[in-house]
Amino acid sequence: MSNSPSLPMQQQPDSMRIGRSYKDAINALNSLQSNFATIQAVKLLDILPQQRSILSLNEVFEYTRRLGYKPLDFNKLNIIHVTGTKGKGSTCAFTESILSKYRGAGINKIGLFTSPHLISVRERIKINGEPITETKFAKYFFEVWDKLSSTTSDPDAFPTLQPCDTVKPMYFKYLTILSFHVFLSENVDTAIYEVGVGGKYDSTNIIEKPTVAAMTSLGIDHTLMLGNTIDSIAWNKAGIFKRGCPAIVGEQPEYPESLKVVEDVANEIGVSSLEVVNADIIPPSTKLGLAGDFQRKNAAVAVKIAQVHMKKLGVHIESDDELPQEFIQGLEAARWDGRCQTINNYSGYDRISWFIDGAHTLESINGASQWFKNAATKRDIPRVLLFNQQSRDNAGELLEKLYENIYASPSLKFDHVVFTTNVTWSDGSYNSDLVSLNVSKDGVDKLIIQKELAEKWDALDKVRGLTTRKHIFPNIETSLKFIKSLTNDKQEVEVFVCGSLHLVGGFLAVLKEIKD
Repeated sequence: MSNSPSLPMQQQPDSMRIGRSYKDAINALNSLQSNFATIQAVKLLDILPQQRSILSLNEVFEYTRRLGYKPLDFNKLNIIHVTGTKGKGSTCAFTESILSKYRGAGINKIGLFTSPHLISVRERIKINGEPITETKFAKYFFEVWDKLSSTTSDPDAFPTLQPCDTVKPMYFKYLTILSFHVFLSENVDTAIYEVGVGGKYDSTNIIEKPTVAAMTSLGIDHTLMLGNTIDSIAWNKAGIFKRGCPAIVGEQPEYPESLKVVEDVANEIGVSSLEVVNADIIPPSTKLGLAGDFQRKNAAVAVKIAQVHMKKLGVHIESDDELPQEFIQGLEAARWDGRCQTINNYSGYDRISWFIDGAHTLESINGASQWFKNAATKRDIPRVLLFNQQSRDNAGELLEKLYENIYASPSLKFDHVVFTTNVTWSDGSYNSDLVSLNVSKDGVDKLIIQKELAEKWDALDKVRGLTTRKHIFPNIETSLKFIKSLTNDKQEVEVFVCGSLHLVGGFLAVLKEIKD
């Protein structure tokens, strides 16, 4: 038996074979989530983060083998691989939108794998811009489930997979493996993959020959896994580059030193080319489908991705040194809910303008708060901040950054600040697609982080001599009911929803009354 270190395991019963509905698939999937106790145990293991990451990535190779796939099988998907700290999801959305304008001209089916989802897990696996249906999700989910239930691994070679006949991949790994199975089964001929965390050891990084690998803006995030310096983060992100394949990097004005690290990794790997893309390639007159000035950097990376990808596929692009009209149309038609999104006077919430962004890093908080300051009206009406960050150790730092950005402009302030958990409904329930087990249930029940954030805001207010009204609620539904109570036939309210994509997902579910 190998003496290699092993990771804590969560065993999942195979009793889910009885049911085959979409709901059964979601229940089975949720059983694969890393719970809070497991995450804490992993942190205490005497294993270096890199060693732990290698073990985790090796598992993905092994699971795909048990499904009957080899990594080279995925090359037929013509994969675009995108990493970064912020903007990688938006870049994928821009890229998908551009390529959709060339469907039928060398591209037929476009797959898109992203994370996290907002309301439905099916949002993570899209084909031609639409989440796969519940029927198809359940069908392919249980094909993977059954195959992994009927195959085993060598416990000496893969000690982390013991006992081999009961352990399934954890949540994100399972969805990654599932996406490959779905796209191959559905004959997708272009697949866009957003990295989950990092790059080099991410579950998606079993791709051998992407048509292009791209990196968006870098920042300090996920330091437990990636290190706490921009050099270590850049090194990890650049790990998706592949020998003989082109690589694209967005400009890095916040961390210009990271480009040297990226260049060194690219040279060591032996990429066919490395290009740093400037936002200036986007014509000033282009009205992007995604709001926020910072999106121009993401759009520029997407444009270059599309150009390189289509050249690789032999798709002809009409161009006279200007962006083709199809590219402009794709950039303008791009949609990505929960990112600098505005919803006005939604049914049941008249006279409320919602400004929504799932920003959850210091860099993305900068961009989102700047967008809100520009998007909010300058009228003298009440403004509310709805904020949550349940799982990050630097929640207070994120809130302080938001406060500083907003109050740098004396014309804008919040009259009310609402801190909530990510619990969706007032009865204490989550939608099944939104259940999160990776945070402390005791911490959520006792509103520990919410109370700390309220105290943080109070301390920031005292420095400026302000007295914002602060409110703490145990769930999102109650928070929205309170915000609605601030309106009447004459009174409008503007609300900035920010701090977490999990919050945004639950918020949208409540706003649109999507409850299962």
